[in-house]
Amino acid sequence: MNVFWFIPTHGDSRYLGTAEGARAVTHDYIKQIAVAADTLGYDGVLLPTGRSCEDAWVAAASLIDATKRLKFLVAVRPGLTAPTLSARMAATFDRLSNGRLLINVVTGGDPVEQANDGIFGTHAERYEISDEFLKIWRSVLTKTHTGGETDFDGKHLQVKGAKALYPPVQAPYPPLYFGGSSPEAIDLAAEQCDVYLTWGEPPAAVAEKIARVRERAARAGRTLRFGIRLHVIVRETTDAAWRAADELISRVDDDAIAKAQANFARMDSEGQRRMAALHGGRRDKLEVSPNLWAGVGLVRNGAGTALVGDGPTVAARIKEYAELGIDTFVMSGYPHLEESYRFAELVFPLLPRNVQEKLSGAALSGPLGEIIGNTDVPKAANAQPDVALSASQS
Repeated sequence: MNVFWFIPTHGDSRYLGTAEGARAVTHDYIKQIAVAADTLGYDGVLLPTGRSCEDAWVAAASLIDATKRLKFLVAVRPGLTAPTLSARMAATFDRLSNGRLLINVVTGGDPVEQANDGIFGTHAERYEISDEFLKIWRSVLTKTHTGGETDFDGKHLQVKGAKALYPPVQAPYPPLYFGGSSPEAIDLAAEQCDVYLTWGEPPAAVAEKIARVRERAARAGRTLRFGIRLHVIVRETTDAAWRAADELISRVDDDAIAKAQANFARMDSEGQRRMAALHGGRRDKLEVSPNLWAGVGLVRNGAGTALVGDGPTVAARIKEYAELGIDTFVMSGYPHLEESYRFAELVFPLLPRNVQEKLSGAALSGPLGEIIGNTDVPKAANAQPDVALSASQS
C-alpha cells in the first residue's frame, strides 16, 4: 500500500468557499507540507495542475532539496507542451531528484480553461492527441537508454529524429498515472499507462470501473495497478469527525454552491459528471456511502469526496478499497499541513506494516513523546510498562 499526500498549490483554508481562515500559497507553506509528508512517512505527494494552480513542475522542483525520499506526482498536459520537451523535463527532474518523479497524465476536462490555453479540440480529439503524445513521450525516453531516435507521423503530432540525451533514473521512464471515466480515457489508460487513478466514488462504483479497466488492459496484453484520490476528515471520535465535516462547509453559501455547480456542468469530463451526480448540489444528501462524504465536491472540482470517521473507521474504509485491488491512496485534508499529521498519527498505525515502518520515529532509539514529570518515558502505543530515566539521562 502506497499513501500519498497533496500539495495545495491552488490555495488552502480551514473553510471551503470563503477567504476566512485562508492561507496564501507561499513557498514556505508548501515546503512545510512537503517536509511534513516526507518526515511522516508518506510515499509521495500529488501537485495539481490548471490555471487555478501555481505551476506544478516549478513548485515540485523547488521541493527536491527540501525532501529526502518523497516522490512527486507531477502533471503533463498533452496539447499544452510538446512531447519531446515534456520528455526532457521529465528526464531532468528524475535525474535531479534521483528517481523520485511520477507522471500524472491530465487531458483536461474544462473547455473554457482549455480555450484559455489555445486548445480547442473536442473531447475525442483531446484523447487522440494524448494518445499520440504518450507514444512519442514514451519512445523518446525509452530510447535515451540506447541512444535511439524517434520518428512519428500521427494525425495531430509529428516528430522526426526526436531524442533526448540524458536518460531518466527510472527505466524505461517514470511511471505514468492516469485517471478518466470515459471510454476514451479507459482505452488510453489500458494501452499506455501504468497506474489507473479513480476519484473517490462508492466502493461498488469503483469496483465496476476497475473491472472495466482490467478487462480492457487484458485485451491489450497489459496489467495495470490502481489508485484512488480521496480527501479525509479523521478525528479521535467519529462524532468529532462529522462535526469537522460540517464545519468545513459551514461558511459556504448557496450562491457559491450554485455557481460552482454551474461551472462543473459545462465541463465535458465524465469523471466530473459522476462526482457531481453523487450529491446533486444538495447539502442534505452528502453521505453517499458509509463514511464517504461528498461535501467537498459542492464547491471543488475534481476529487470531491472525503472519508470521515475515527482512525479505525477510516482505516477500515481504506482497506475496503484495497480489497478491490487499489494499492495507491492519494489523500488530502483541510488545512493540509495539520491534517497530514492528523492522518498519519490516527491512521498510519492501523495500515499495513510497510507504511508503519516509514514513520519518522521507527528507526530511532530512545523515548518518543514528551518526558513525564522530567523522569518518566511515555507509554508506547502498545502500553508497555514505564521506564524511569536515571539521573544521568535527565
